[in-house]
Order: sequence, then structure tokens, then C-alpha cells
Amino acid sequence: MTKPLVSILDDEPEIRTLLSDVLQEAGFETISFGRASAFEAALKKRTPDVCLVDLSLPDTDGLTLVHRLALEQGAVVIIISGRAQVQDRVTGLELGADDYISKPFDPAEVVARIRARLRGAKTTPRASNTAQFKNWTAHFDRYMLEDDTGAETPFSHAEGEVLRLFLDAPKRLISRAQMQEHLGGAASESFDRAMDVRISRLRTKLREDPKNPQLIKTIYGAGYIFLGDVAWI
Repeated sequence: MTKPLVSILDDEPEIRTLLSDVLQEAGFETISFGRASAFEAALKKRTPDVCLVDLSLPDTDGLTLVHRLALEQGAVVIIISGRAQVQDRVTGLELGADDYISKPFDPAEVVARIRARLRGAKTTPRASNTAQFKNWTAHFDRYMLEDDTGAETPFSHAEGEVLRLFLDAPKRLISRAQMQEHLGGAASESFDRAMDVRISRLRTKLREDPKNPQLIKTIYGAGYIFLGDVAWI
């Protein structure tokens, strides 16, 4: 079985070595970079399963890079940063990161978070990665929403996790606790806000009326429910 590839982008050599050693011992393949330019060049040759990204980089803005990765790559994106303020965590998650780990960190926690994210990405395996509902087709193999005219709108890996959770359980209430368990995040204000942002973005991409959405309904105090009929093809 092929080992999952974890790409590490951090300008501190000691951090890169520590993460690489721990992850290889845990059964992962790793590749490390100190600059975003080399990291992005490598992405053109192979997409990793997980990207660990530091925000303080010498040659680019880390948050901009995270946003681009979330939209253009099929990898799980986890921020590892010394910026521990709540607003930094919220911003990173809003821009599409799947998780946020603050420095200093416990290496065992990094391994656990990666495994949780990969389990979430592989939950409920299907013969197809394509789902149809209402006037939409969701292509999870290429992170794209297609309407009935053929027009396409991309969605991020993080948005796709939420959408797939809804499509796997249509017309059933999904609580915040279930979302946290499925998506592997820690219960916190930043996690709740990140979920709100991802759902808002999905509604926008599905052209929902923000005052009266027809597909993704908020059940105040309880969670969310997806009201469409879903067919996996």
C-alpha cells in the first residue's frame, strides 16, 4: 500500500527535520521545503495527501498560499504556526485550511491530527465521487460544482468535506457535535465560525437565497439539514 505523502513547508530547518522524522516513523512519506517557491514547483509534479504550512514564510504570504492550496489542490491543508491568536486561527480556517496547530506543538498531536483528517477524507468510500441533487452535480474528484447548463464553480477541500457530509445524510439533522466528530476539529469558537463560513460559501456557490435557503437549512440551536434528494452516480 502506498504511504500517504505529507508535504512540509516551514522556514525553520529544525521544525522540518522534527516533523519529517516523526511522520516517517508513523508510516508517512514526507518531503520538506523552506521556501514557498520550491514547494509550489513540487506541487506541479505530484499532489501530496497533506500539506503542513507555516504562515511565516520568507518569500510569500502564508495565508494567501493556504487559500490557493484550498481551492486548487486536492490535499488536506493544515496550518502549523506560531501565530496563536484566535483571529489568526479563524482567518486560516475561513480561507480554507482544514486544521490549525499552534507552535510549540506536541509531535504526537500532529500525527493524530493528520490521521484524523485522512480518515475523514476517506469516510464512506463510494464507487463514484459524483453526486447529483436539484440542478447540480458535485464532482468530488476535482472539487467542482456543475450546474444544469454545464457552468462550473470550484470548491475547496474544506468546503467539500462539509458538502459531502450533507450529501451522505440528506434530510437528516446534522448537529455541531456530529460535524466536529466527522471533520476532526476541536470544539472551539474558531471551529464553529469556520463551519459557518464554509456553509455560507457553499450556499453562495449553490446560489441559495441567504434569507431563505432551500437546500442547506439551519435548525437554530440544533444544527443543519440538507433538504435535497441526492443520487450518487
